[in-house]
Order: sequence, then structure tokens, then C-alpha cells
Amino acid sequence: MNALRVVVGGFRMNMKMLGTSAWFLLMAVIQPIIFATIAYYMFRSGGRSGTLLYASLGAGMMGVWSSTLFGSGGMIQWQRWQGTLELGAAAPPSMALVYLPFSLANSFTGMYALAATLLWGRLLFGVPLHFAHPWLFLLSLPATVAALGLMGLVLASTFILYRNANALSNLLEYPVWIACGLIFSTSLLPGWTRPISWSLPPYWGVLAIRHAALGGNVWGPLAMVVLLGLACLAIGTFTFRLFEHYARARATLSLT
Repeated sequence: MNALRVVVGGFRMNMKMLGTSAWFLLMAVIQPIIFATIAYYMFRSGGRSGTLLYASLGAGMMGVWSSTLFGSGGMIQWQRWQGTLELGAAAPPSMALVYLPFSLANSFTGMYALAATLLWGRLLFGVPLHFAHPWLFLLSLPATVAALGLMGLVLASTFILYRNANALSNLLEYPVWIACGLIFSTSLLPGWTRPISWSLPPYWGVLAIRHAALGGNVWGPLAMVVLLGLACLAIGTFTFRLFEHYARARATLSLT
């Protein structure tokens, strides 16, 4: 119950903080619309049924990943700049538990991106919003977002040890978009990239969401999303503890 209170309280606080960040809302809402517009014009020439909805879901997930990636890494840097990172490290709960709700809030804020993309596509391009499995869609979406938040927890742990880990965030945005097939199918990629795609929760998440919307097997990809999300939670807990130990030993936790 104590852990649950930490998660719920941290989630609510960070959602309020993100709601006041113009930069974060711009990245989570405006940027996916721009990418979606480009994707719509590219896919419109395909002429296949469901193509625009395919692109819309992919562009929305691009926004979810961007908000998770930069938000989860940025939360450690923001705490360091404000001088409160030491308080998080000294708190009785583990650092992984302290920052887990922040990472989850970052990814759930990215759901605005998916909603804005679908609404934009419907109003401007007439994208039909008829889902093959609506209830499975409602189940797949939060599961995918939660798995992305847990993946963001792993990325956030690197900022404890490396102050310039934001370069890693800039590096990982586009490769993950490509490896997960958010805009085009991963079948167009070289064969050696398949294991990389299979190890990423967004790959299975967007697969489950698209199958729920356009038709197909949902339970298999959804099970992989849950499995990889739990794996990210275990890895993030370990890396937070390890990197915190190294940062304490080297006295590099704060900027002062």
C-alpha cells in the first residue's frame, strides 16, 4: 500500500507539472499532427482500405514514444537542475519506485498525441474511425503506453550516471520509430534488424493496436507487450540501483 501511494501521488503530481509545460504539450500534441499530415499525404496515394488509419495510429504512437523518451530522461535532468535529485536519492523508497510514476505519467501524457492525431485525421482527411475490435483497442492502448513508460524508466536510469545522456535521447528517437514500424512495415528493413524490433515494446504495442483497429490477432502481440514491460521494470529497477551506487561512489549525483 505504501508503494501504491507513492506511485499514485507521483503520477498525479507529474501529470499536473506536465500540463503546465508548454514545451512538453507542444511536443506531445503539435509534433504528431505535423508528422501525421506528412504521412497522410504519403499514404493517400496507396489507395488501399485502412491505409490512412494505419498511418494515423503510427503517427500517434510516434508522439507517445517522443514524450516518453524525452520526458523520462528529462525528469532526472530537471530534478538535478532544481537541486532535488539528492532528495529523491535519499528518500526511503528506492529511486526506481520514486521515479516510476513520473515515467508512467510521461508516457500517458503522450496519449494526447494519439487522440489529437486521430481527431486531426478524422476532421481534415476523413479517416474512418471504425475499429474491428473496439474493446481490444481500449485494452491494448493503456497496456502499450504503460510498457513504454516502463521502457522509459530504463532510459531515465542512465541520466543518473551520465549527465549528458540527453544525447542518447536524441539518438534513439528516429531509430526506434523505424525499428518498430510506426510508419511503414518492418518487412522493408534488413533481416538482421528483426531481433532488435522484437525486443522493443513499441513494436508489439503498435502491432496490437493496429490489429485491434484494422483486424487481426491481438492477444499474441498484447502478451508480448506485457512480458517486455515487466522485463523493462526488472531491468530499470536493477539499473537504477546500480547507477545510483556508482553516482554516490563518484560523487557525481548533483551539479554542485
